[in-house]
Amino acid sequence: MEEERKLARERAAIILQVRSGALTATEGAERLGVSRKTYYEWEDRALKAMALALENHSPGRPPVPLDAEKEELQRKVRDLEKKLYLAEKTIEVKDLLSAYETFQAGGAKKNKGEKPKGGKRRFGK
Repeated sequence: MEEERKLARERAAIILQVRSGALTATEGAERLGVSRKTYYEWEDRALKAMALALENHSPGRPPVPLDAEKEELQRKVRDLEKKLYLAEKTIEVKDLLSAYETFQAGGAKKNKGEKPKGGKRRFGK
């Protein structure tokens, strides 16, 4: 790993020497042990990377790259939680309706054929 960094820095130094005019592209390619075509490809990649590195970026930590599989699973969990919530509320409503129907049916049975309660009572007669 360290040797790769050292090699990359040597390449960068030669590219900068060529760009500054201290070396020709042919001399730079020879020092790097590559053809001129390969040298120009490396130079192009290096300059693009440098330009990208020097662009203004928003302050703070860079955003965490999104994991597509994780995002999909989180979306599915949210959808299932919504469905579960709706199912629980549906059961609550059905239970309330059932209790109300039972109450209504029981109240109607009690009142059938019975005299109303709560009238005035007379004592002593």
